[in-house]
Amino acid sequence: MYPFSYIRASGTRGALAAGRRGGRYVAGGTTLVDLMRETVERPSTLVDISGLPLRGVTRTERGGLRIGALVRMAEAAAHPEVRTAYPVLSQALELSASPQLRNMATIGGNLMQRTRCAYFRDVTAACNKRDPGAGCAARGGFNRTHAILGTSDHCVATHPSDAAVAFAALEATVHLLAPDGSARGVRLADFLLRPGRTPHREQALKPGELITAVEVPVHPRPLRSGYLKVRDRQSYEFALTSAAVALHVRGGVIREARVAAGGVGTVPWRLPGVERHLVGERPSDALWAEAAGRAAEGARPLEHNRFKVDLLERTVERQLRTVGGAG
Repeated sequence: MYPFSYIRASGTRGALAAGRRGGRYVAGGTTLVDLMRETVERPSTLVDISGLPLRGVTRTERGGLRIGALVRMAEAAAHPEVRTAYPVLSQALELSASPQLRNMATIGGNLMQRTRCAYFRDVTAACNKRDPGAGCAARGGFNRTHAILGTSDHCVATHPSDAAVAFAALEATVHLLAPDGSARGVRLADFLLRPGRTPHREQALKPGELITAVEVPVHPRPLRSGYLKVRDRQSYEFALTSAAVALHVRGGVIREARVAAGGVGTVPWRLPGVERHLVGERPSDALWAEAAGRAAEGARPLEHNRFKVDLLERTVERQLRTVGGAG
């Protein structure tokens, strides 16, 4: 680990001032400190924001849900409003990491976590995400766990967050505060960036900006939702594939559908083809299978992860049936 300075922010203004000077924000530290130990990350200054008043889970005026950036993952998962209104999010959080990490990791930090790609974490390997222009060792290496959607010639690493997949399906907005005091909201779909030619740029953050909350908009009721995670082992493992499903069914007809996948994309991946096939139809086993057959549209599998195409379709079909039931 390289030498660094440490600042414990006593207030939001002080934290933003340190961020303006290039300090890196840290709260739970479950990702950043790990990467610093491996010398993948080498910040000169850490700004501890764990004492800032960015907590709480509250209802918005329009009936949505606002989750403070410093709410712990375990706290959010267990919160009655989350569990009742959005089981898909509660389940995604509960299936993340380990109980110890969920007790420390924050909602904001979870969105900011970096890929689990082994080549990214090996400082001797070529990685455009870690060292722009170095190349991508994963493309010609062992790429079983890597992405099949949203990839580029410069990067094929998956986004690791389960919660982000649920947030993507729920069309969440990330709220940001800049050092000059200005605030803005960015849709999660625009906040997490595909690699393209600049895989080292992972979020649409301006210098010094701080995540203050994540907001889930109001959704029509009744809303059925749930999260399914498929992995090599049951505990403390990242997804090979996952599916977040939210369905609004009224009068026996699917009025709205939101489906996103994890473990297969460079960012949490919405599945509009699946959604379009569902809307206006009546739930049935045949419908789930037909819709899931569109889950891997546009996939570009690599040598070792071709199995993810079929696995993704099966994962989506299973979760559609679980959430929507049989006709």
